[in-house]
Amino acid sequence: MGEKRVLLAAITGAHGVKGLVKLKSFTERPEDVGAYGPLCDEAGAVYRLLVKGRAKGSLIAQIEGLGDRDAAAALAGTRLYVERDVLPRPEDEEEFYHVDLIGLTVEDIQGHPIGEVAAVEDYGAGPVLEVRRENDRPVLLPFTRAVVPVVDLAGGRLVVSPPEEVDATSDGKPPS
Repeated sequence: MGEKRVLLAAITGAHGVKGLVKLKSFTERPEDVGAYGPLCDEAGAVYRLLVKGRAKGSLIAQIEGLGDRDAAAALAGTRLYVERDVLPRPEDEEEFYHVDLIGLTVEDIQGHPIGEVAAVEDYGAGPVLEVRRENDRPVLLPFTRAVVPVVDLAGGRLVVSPPEEVDATSDGKPPS
């Protein structure tokens, strides 16, 4: 897989005895997860899936070539990706894919460099930017309008106003 891939779904387990899987979909409309063509896992294995329905908050899907419960159960935890370029372009300037943020320069409101976006994570309370800083530990910043007032994809940068409790410009060393 290329470097610009987007996580579309995760297999959460088996459903029934005929090789169906339960999926957690991360697409805007969950049932569209199969509409982007074949998906790949982190190792590059290809999965062609057909959404069959829903059960208890999960999608139920058939994966081509998968025919029994044991094989389906073995895929639990598998994350499924698609190449970024097969996804539609965001419709307005306030929309973008998290993968488009990775690698952007991060600077404070005064224009001082802070680092570079290394990852965008969501641990359940909303997206968080992991900003890699030179010669220091990364800093985590909530990805909110208050903390990230400017997303300039064309300029390759984010402007941030970190909360006071986050010292994003520090070198991580105690004051002397």
